[in-house]
Amino acid sequence: MKDENHYIIRSGWLRAAVLGANDGLLSTASLIIGVAAASHTKDPIIIAGAASLVAGALSMAAGEYVSVSSQSDIEQADLLREKKELKEMPESELAELVAIYEKRGLDSALALQVAEQLTAHNALETHARDELGINEMTEAKPIQAALASGASFISGGIIPVILIIVIPLHQMVFLQYAAALVLLLILGVLAAKAGGSNILKSVTRLTFWGTIAMAITALIGYLFDVNLT
Repeated sequence: MKDENHYIIRSGWLRAAVLGANDGLLSTASLIIGVAAASHTKDPIIIAGAASLVAGALSMAAGEYVSVSSQSDIEQADLLREKKELKEMPESELAELVAIYEKRGLDSALALQVAEQLTAHNALETHARDELGINEMTEAKPIQAALASGASFISGGIIPVILIIVIPLHQMVFLQYAAALVLLLILGVLAAKAGGSNILKSVTRLTFWGTIAMAITALIGYLFDVNLT
């Protein structure tokens, strides 16, 4: 039999990667646009963009690690409790499995047979999967999520920073927005293909909210033009 590549297997790293790249692109480009709208030289824009890239990547990685670690702690606590219950009251735990399988459509006799065989094979794994909803495909992986989040933030934010050098100051706001919009389109397509979701929906969602974010920061820059030099 051929192994199937299910999209749910990618859910952990894909969520962190898409979130990181989108946040890196939007937050960095938006900050650059806001500062550019209030600046008459490139130096403040370069400093703001570089600082945003570094601080954002570290913040995203740390935040993702803490968040997913909390999820992992909860999973481990549930597994320890389940392990204790399996040792102290195996009959009750077996009855729980039987009830779960009956709710899924098995008759009582077959549900009991399945529960007994799976318990004999690996009781903790069976309860983790069928009672708690924990399995190897969806279990929390803090380090993987943190690395994916930090790296993807940099991959999304590095291009707006590089563009500061090559874009003329008087065209900075418009061209940064245009470049960010193109990158959001690409990101939306890649995310949809990797996750098996609707491409148009993914692209529309990213470009719409991205435009809102960049428009607001540009407006703030123009309203509070303090002649940064």
